[in-house]
Amino acid sequence: MEDGNIKRRGLMLVLSSPSGAGKTSISRRLLELDGNLSLSISATTRARRPAETEGVHYFFVSDARFQEMIDREALLEHAMVFGNRYGTPREPVERALEKGQDVLFDIDWQGTQQVAEKAREDLVSVFILPPTTEELERRLHSRAQDSDEVVRARMAKAADEMSHWAEYDYIIINHDLDQSVDQVEAILAAERLKRERRIGLRDFVEGLRLGR
Repeated sequence: MEDGNIKRRGLMLVLSSPSGAGKTSISRRLLELDGNLSLSISATTRARRPAETEGVHYFFVSDARFQEMIDREALLEHAMVFGNRYGTPREPVERALEKGQDVLFDIDWQGTQQVAEKAREDLVSVFILPPTTEELERRLHSRAQDSDEVVRARMAKAADEMSHWAEYDYIIINHDLDQSVDQVEAILAAERLKRERRIGLRDFVEGLRLGR
């Protein structure tokens, strides 16, 4: 993407939150509103489901292939979830960033730490908090898809997840979905203007100084 004659390197936008805090809703809205933002596609060792498409929903790989990707550092982050391995391939993300396109990540604090270790200069991390514990529990119950036991487990996990808030660049308290989306868009707008991401800025300024 270019700003006039100034080329820009893309960024990796990470949104993390405890379950029920609104991360998925915010992500979905951002992807609808922002044509320069795309969702990262993970690789996984789990079997492909009938409605899923290779390269659209996931990159489906064998366990041996996944381990090979880890060994050659071809993943920005990876984790084991319910017996299956998931990870973010580095190459498609790097191609997007070089074209000035921004990539949205829906990962937890551990994945965010891994990405920060490998590509901190490209990372913009945002943690979404609920306004109150009571509201978080209410939202979990209102989804009507989990039992009381599962909700209790999610609440217990949320306490641990929220303890990592200080590791993120930005914190948003999700009182209202529209307001939270506006705040993430403001973060994106500011981060896109950062001097170090505008790789054509030096030549642009030199041209101004020389009257070109």
